Amino acid sequence: MRRFVAKNSKYLQFIARSFSSSSLESSSGLFPQVTLQTINPKVLKCEFAVRGAIVTHAMRLQEQLKQNPGSLPFDEIVVCNMGNPQSLGQQPITFFREVLALCGLPSFLDRSEAQKLFSADSIERARQILDQIPGRTTGGYSHTQGIKGLRETIAYGIEERDGFPSNANDIYLTDGASPGVHIMMQLLLRSELDGILCPIPHYPLYSASIALHGGTLVPYCLDEATGWGLEISEIKSQLEAARSKGVTVRALVVINPGNPTGQVLSEENQQQIVELCKKEGIVLLADEVYQENVYVPDKKFQSFKKIARSMGYQEKDIPLVSFQAVSEGYYGECEKRGGYMEVTGFSADIAEQIYKVASINSCNSNITGQILTSLVMSPPKVGDESYEVYSAEKKGILSSLARRALTLEDAFNSLEGVTCNKVEGAMYLFPRIHLPQKAIKAAESEHIAPDAFYAFRLLKETGIAVIPGTGFGQVPGTWHIRCTILLQETKIPAIVKRISDFHKKFMDEFRG
Repeated sequence: MRRFVAKNSKYLQFIARSFSSSSLESSSGLFPQVTLQTINPKVLKCEFAVRGAIVTHAMRLQEQLKQNPGSLPFDEIVVCNMGNPQSLGQQPITFFREVLALCGLPSFLDRSEAQKLFSADSIERARQILDQIPGRTTGGYSHTQGIKGLRETIAYGIEERDGFPSNANDIYLTDGASPGVHIMMQLLLRSELDGILCPIPHYPLYSASIALHGGTLVPYCLDEATGWGLEISEIKSQLEAARSKGVTVRALVVINPGNPTGQVLSEENQQQIVELCKKEGIVLLADEVYQENVYVPDKKFQSFKKIARSMGYQEKDIPLVSFQAVSEGYYGECEKRGGYMEVTGFSADIAEQIYKVASINSCNSNITGQILTSLVMSPPKVGDESYEVYSAEKKGILSSLARRALTLEDAFNSLEGVTCNKVEGAMYLFPRIHLPQKAIKAAESEHIAPDAFYAFRLLKETGIAVIPGTGFGQVPGTWHIRCTILLQETKIPAIVKRISDFHKKFMDEFRG
């Protein structure tokens, strides 16, 4: 070994010199620097407005207030840009947190204090769950699709919801809904000649993931004049237009209830969508993460799987992927990163490829998130010790959200030049702002979109952070903002006043 080192010392010195920083800089492109010109162009193409420039600037202002209180015309940043319930004051569901706590510290189950601090059904549920986990620990890896017993619980919950069978082998537990979306984009998109039909406006996860995986977004516009209606004729028109350009449309994305638009689809509309996907041979990607968030008595959530099975279509008849997450609903457990996708209607060889893509991640979902997802899909039942508390917490949260939605909807509609459709579901308003021409020209002079100009001014003058409609897509010539309804109910009147005062001042400045 010594002879090898001595013999090769000059060679090793040469290698070291070759890989020094000075050599790399002068290597004629052999080792190019990482620049905007040399990174993956697909990364440059994708955008995600929910955490974009407005949010970045809001964080700077928040830091400024922390370092220098009183230096701005407001004393706090009001975060209206994201669906982040618990950070805005929503309390977690007691039963869910009790079970998670016990699963996280299994040894506590056998201590006498457990009976005093926790409900009997949360203790029993924690024992059942731990028995299903290899090693009885939340700190290990799990099966690629998630723990089998938890998937079986979720499948049973889906069956109870829909009235039709669900198979645990069709379920992939994921860290929120986003990983499932990326898996499907990886599977379906081969090049820019493959397209995904996507609503406008839409949650920008879809446009970003389509761009990142090298596909083409095929937009279909929701009709704002009819409460963000989804017109089948519009989808057909865009489908035909894409095909005429040589684009193979692989899938249709439907977000129900809508984000950022807040509409809830009718059963008839859902049947039309299923029929279209069946006839055209395209995959239906159903974003159903807001299924618990419905606020109007004349609408209710129905899954696309239930609609398809009610129409007589069986699993082999239509490829359908449903996404669910624990970040939304009445639970709002964003940090826990739980969710699932239910994948049905694909042949066995394609199912193997989906499994392979998911397997690359070693474990698709953290175990705490998996447990929480199973609890969301199988909450306490009538007769369980926790049921009364659970039911009161759920009802309290959802009824408060309905009141907040209505209050904010009315507030935006009272502003000059602003129209806001009814919030039927989800967690957002998407009001349209009819901006004066003078404001539009001012935005153009600053090289930003007019609604971004409005949103930046709102942030700088009031500390209220909303997202410009530009980041979600919108009909050209229309301008919107997305604002969450999750603001604490007691704080809404003061926030509404700040928005109203700002808007009046803004319109006075740019009117005429």
